[in-house]
Amino acid sequence: MNRTGKMKCYVAGSVALATFIAYLPALRNEFVYWDDNLYIFENPHIRSLDAAFFRWAFLDFHVSNWHPLAWISHAIDYALWGLNPLGHHLTNIVLHATNTALVVLLAVKLLEISRESSKSNAPTSFLTDRGVLLAAGVTGILFGIHPLHVESVAWVAERKDLLCALFFLLSIIIYTGDVGAGGSGAIQRHAQPRFLDRRYLTTLGFFILALMSKPMAVTLPVVLLILDWYPFNRIRSFNTLWIASVSKLPFIALAVASSLITIAAQGAGGAILSVEEIPLSIRMPVAAKSLLAYLGKTLLPLDLMPLYPYPKGVSLLSFEYISTLILVAGITTACVIFARKQKFWLSAWGYYVVTLIPILGFIQVGGQSMADRYTYLPSLGPFLAVGLCVAWISQRGIVKRRDVSIRMACGMAASFVLVLLLYLTLQQIHIWRDSITLWSYVIEKGPEKVSLAYSQRGIVFGKKGATDRAIADLETAIALNPYNYDALMNLGVAFMKTSRFDKAIENVEKAIGVKPDSHEAYVYRGILYEEMDQLDKAIADYTKAITLDPTYFETYNNRGTVFGKLGQLDRAIADYTEAIRRNPRHVDAHSNRGVAYTLIGRYDRALEDFNRSILLGPEDPMTYFNRGAFYRRTGKNELAMEDFRKACDLGNKKACDALVQLKRGLNPR
Repeated sequence: MNRTGKMKCYVAGSVALATFIAYLPALRNEFVYWDDNLYIFENPHIRSLDAAFFRWAFLDFHVSNWHPLAWISHAIDYALWGLNPLGHHLTNIVLHATNTALVVLLAVKLLEISRESSKSNAPTSFLTDRGVLLAAGVTGILFGIHPLHVESVAWVAERKDLLCALFFLLSIIIYTGDVGAGGSGAIQRHAQPRFLDRRYLTTLGFFILALMSKPMAVTLPVVLLILDWYPFNRIRSFNTLWIASVSKLPFIALAVASSLITIAAQGAGGAILSVEEIPLSIRMPVAAKSLLAYLGKTLLPLDLMPLYPYPKGVSLLSFEYISTLILVAGITTACVIFARKQKFWLSAWGYYVVTLIPILGFIQVGGQSMADRYTYLPSLGPFLAVGLCVAWISQRGIVKRRDVSIRMACGMAASFVLVLLLYLTLQQIHIWRDSITLWSYVIEKGPEKVSLAYSQRGIVFGKKGATDRAIADLETAIALNPYNYDALMNLGVAFMKTSRFDKAIENVEKAIGVKPDSHEAYVYRGILYEEMDQLDKAIADYTKAITLDPTYFETYNNRGTVFGKLGQLDRAIADYTEAIRRNPRHVDAHSNRGVAYTLIGRYDRALEDFNRSILLGPEDPMTYFNRGAFYRRTGKNELAMEDFRKACDLGNKKACDALVQLKRGLNPR
């Protein structure tokens, strides 16, 4: 490697290391109750890396998404770290630091190609090798420590952003290696499609991995066409545009397939809002405003929020939205006009707009109008523009003068900006410290009260045992949005904990009214009926839940438990067996089936199930208690005492009582 190559790696490595250090405080953060639960700590699927897991990862639309590579990464983290959030956060930080290094290397490559192939009046023609490194370094450090990117890094569930960006960047970097450095002629020849070329196939392979991480990568074929136009100068006529487009056909086909899968996944989960709910006449001005708002927050990252609710009272005739549409049109027109002399600005603006299109709300998913995490890849365009400006000031501007005071002033200004960005990033990392901190921030700092924030905080209060605070938050959430399904469900759970079963049933039935096809609501009502000893109604609800979603293994276990209480042990065993078939690692189903086999005298099968349940859940006290009861029933008191002692040590009070009784029976006074 020559000296220039070493300097590129040095700059990329230094920026990546600085980014890694900046995010170290995130290692103290916990998981948050906002997708982290669904993706990680309440997701049983990621707890094994077997054939069943890979089948689920590739074939299931869990959480209304299809991103198997993201699931695989979470499963690997679980295998390494269990549910210790430090390890999961560390993976995110390492991925972000790696992406930052790739951004520097990609920026260097693009600037070098632009400098070699552009006319003398292009904005990159002035760059020396040192200027290229400076511009790329600034681009990388902005990408690495900008507060807008905290959401993608400090939120473990947004691993998909980081993985998608990793393979997206690698795909472009490999693609740039296909561009000759010997001038426009060499670049022009390589525009011919070469579908079996190793570099082409590698570019396509990384694109596939990006799509498997997050569907936002669907814009890559258009991004490559933008790069073909500038800085690669491959597209100079309709004929060359056609040639370049033909070479992207496999990319386009994959992007279309990914888009259809994503629409199917989001539709299956009921996440896509219809045009009746939000008409296109509202979506378009909101999209234009979001486009500029992202740019504004990139340049001045203040008042960043984890949740930006969809605006109310949107009117295409209001000055607020007309002005944004005019401004977007004006910026686009100006870039087109300047493109005759300087293509960079239209290329950068085109990249920014194109990479944001999938999340601007033309197909509206959820109730947010925008999100900081959506800027992770699109921000590269503005950051590269800033990097170029800094390099211009350094090489051609006032810094070239010998006035030391001016140089010092510019250096201090740059240092101030970096320190400010770092401070704001650390503040954003703290917001994601834990669930209560996150949702309290949204409630206190948000421009308006949001039902989701209260319902999520209420759910967390409920899980922490603060039932009164949970009820207060959940009731506020329902007052703000009577159709908040999660709030209704969890309010029912909170009332159940306080034995107010009538109020619990009332809220769960309202949740069923909001989502009549939700198996979860019937499961919860079945649990309520079971607690109220209305076992026939519980079975009816569990059966309804199974009809709505026969893949949810927990329902079979629940119904099996009720059959067991009714003495219908054959039906109980059948349900436990089905639960195990659908989830072979289901601890409770193995343990419960062991109890049922014990009651019908199938001791060999019972012991087999108990041993399996302990192997799968060595920290579950109930598994030891059940096997201890089995040993006691079969006269193996020493083994029973050993299991009761283990269960007692793990906090099972019934096991402690059983241990005392067994000792008294063995050692009567």
